[in-house]
Amino acid sequence: MDLQFSAQDETFRQEVRRFLDENLPQSLRDGMRATPGVFVEPDIGQEWQAILHRKGWLAYNWPEDCGGTGWSPIQRYIFEKECALADAPSLPVLSLKLLGPVICKFGTPEQKAHYLPRILDGTDYWCQGFSEPGSGSDLASLKTRAERKEDHYLINGRKL
Repeated sequence: MDLQFSAQDETFRQEVRRFLDENLPQSLRDGMRATPGVFVEPDIGQEWQAILHRKGWLAYNWPEDCGGTGWSPIQRYIFEKECALADAPSLPVLSLKLLGPVICKFGTPEQKAHYLPRILDGTDYWCQGFSEPGSGSDLASLKTRAERKEDHYLINGRKL
């Protein structure tokens, strides 16, 4: 696929490249290159998260009213691609890309006020904690069910 970016998108790409050149330390680039899996070492990820948070670019896929950038899908693509090309550390997927947007859309004002700033500043680090024998983290194959029993629920299933 050959994407043709607008002049505005190219200007944005140059801004991202400059930011990465000036703000992404070699130690973090080296740390990312030495990462064998999806998740980087916490100190590397937290340092990069703090750098992006100070710039206002951490929650680039969140709405502006929740602390996001308001970037277009093309800008998000450019940012992710340039970060990958520069060997920037991976960001916490579960909190920034999964949980945060759900809280932005469905959370109460109290939940937003409590959790979103804590995700952004790295105070809270979220993980996924569900599995069943034979399912792993495949939610579609889970067999556990909650049955309504008068004023409570009875949960039937198995946990690893």
